Amino acid sequence: MPYELYYWPTIQGRGEFVRLALEEAGAAYIDVARAQGVEAMIEFRAREDIPTPPFAPPILKDGKRVIAQVASILQYLGEKHRLAPKNAAAAQWTHQIQLTITDFVVHAHDAHHPIGGAFYYEEQKPEAARRAALFRKVRIPMILDWFETILARNPKGDRNLVGGRVTYADLSLFQLVDGLRYAFPKATKRQLKKTPRVAALHKSVAERKRIKTYLESERRIPFNEHGIFRHYPELDG
Repeated sequence: MPYELYYWPTIQGRGEFVRLALEEAGAAYIDVARAQGVEAMIEFRAREDIPTPPFAPPILKDGKRVIAQVASILQYLGEKHRLAPKNAAAAQWTHQIQLTITDFVVHAHDAHHPIGGAFYYEEQKPEAARRAALFRKVRIPMILDWFETILARNPKGDRNLVGGRVTYADLSLFQLVDGLRYAFPKATKRQLKKTPRVAALHKSVAERKRIKTYLESERRIPFNEHGIFRHYPELDG
C-alpha cells in the first residue's frame, strides 16, 4: 500500500523535505493534493475519526498511522527505509540535526514575511529589508558554518552528516541549501565558498541516482514566490 502525503500542491514548502526522503527510499506514495485536488487534503484534515489529529501539513499516512511534523515524519521514514542510523545515539543526533533545520526554515520564511503570513510581502517590505539583512549577515553564515563543523567532525568522514551513509538529514541539508541558493543566491554563494564540505554534500546528494531522476522530473515543483524560499532581489543585498 503506497504512502499518502498530504501537502499543498503548488509549492515545495515543508513537504519537499518529506518528498526527498520518499524518493531516495524508492517508496511508492501518492501526493494526494496534487493527484486529487487540495480539497482532498482539507477533507482529510477535517476527519473526526483520526485519533491523532494532525495540526497542519505535511501529513503522512501509512495504513492507519497518521504522522505530522517534518522531523517526526522523517524520523519514522528513516527507521523504515534505512535513512537513519540504527545506533540509538546516532539516530537521536540525526533527529536533532533535523529539528535544527526545522527551526532554520522558520527564519528563512520570516526573512521575507517578518510581520506574518497574513500580510502580503508588499505590505512589509521595510521590515523585510531589515530582517533579510540580518538573515544574510548572521543566520546564513551561522547555520552553514555549523553544518561545516558537523561534517568536519564526523568520525566516518565528511561526506555525510552522520555516519558513513546518507541519512534524511543529508537530504534535508541539500534542500535547505537549494532553497537558500534560490532565495539568496549572492549571499549563499559567498558563504558556500567558505563551507566547501557543505557545498560538496549538496552536489553529491543532487547526483544520487533517485534524487537526480526526481529533480529532473515533473514531480519536482519549481521554487516560486509562494513557498518558504522566495527570491526578492532587493533582499539579497
